[in-house]
Amino acid sequence: MKILFFGDTVGRSGRSAIVEKLPDIRHRLDLDLVIVNGENVAGGFGITGELCAELYAAGADVITTGNHVWGQREVIAYIDRDERLLRPHNFPRGTPGRGVGVYTTRRGKKAMVMNVMTQLFMDPLDDPFACIEAELAKVRLGATVDAIVIDAHGEATSEKTAIGVMVDGRVSAVVGSHTHVPTADWRILPGGTAYHTDTGMCGDYDSIIGMDKTEPLNRFRKKISQGRLQPAQGAATLCGTYVETDDKTGLAVYIAPLRVGGVLHPAWPLPSNEPG
Repeated sequence: MKILFFGDTVGRSGRSAIVEKLPDIRHRLDLDLVIVNGENVAGGFGITGELCAELYAAGADVITTGNHVWGQREVIAYIDRDERLLRPHNFPRGTPGRGVGVYTTRRGKKAMVMNVMTQLFMDPLDDPFACIEAELAKVRLGATVDAIVIDAHGEATSEKTAIGVMVDGRVSAVVGSHTHVPTADWRILPGGTAYHTDTGMCGDYDSIIGMDKTEPLNRFRKKISQGRLQPAQGAATLCGTYVETDDKTGLAVYIAPLRVGGVLHPAWPLPSNEPG
């Protein structure tokens, strides 16, 4: 299976780049499953049903989120109706929405996607490690599902790495989101799970993690808010993590970064198929 995970998509810049470029990327890489973290698409904070529809139309199969999932209040009434929109699974019992789903790809394969939020320097949700173990007890990679992908949304690199170590050999991929900065540690762990601490954001990198530079800089220097944070509007870099899995075992056989557009150095997962 060929899987592409896009990191936090920030504001109009990131969203427009996904809508414009994902159809061609999906075709060139012959993708089976596209996951987009969409928690920042609505003005930098949250998501709406209308924006979910835009991402689906562009080629996203599943949308994950994180701590900003409730940034647009209308999503609270919407999220139960959309099985492809996930919020962190370790929110307390009774929270609207779902944090895990099994989806049938265009080639008839079954892929399980799970969204969890870590705890260090984040909101105090339920234990993500116990949450993951409870879900993995219900399925078996290569038997009941053909792939399992976890979006580990969190601040601490150590905690996301610990999740990867815990599930190594039992899931196809653990890909981190939230920090908006791509890390250089993509690899296949000893047991066969693809791992990347943070895939980065889809947004304007001539910014402060996707936001127009003026207000964040003011808050750092003066410790006083002078206005609302606004997404930067320049050309976006799309940051993704590409994973290929073995059809029999569901474990990873290849992982590489994707970076397209904007100011970051470009990276394409399959050099022989790089856009000209």
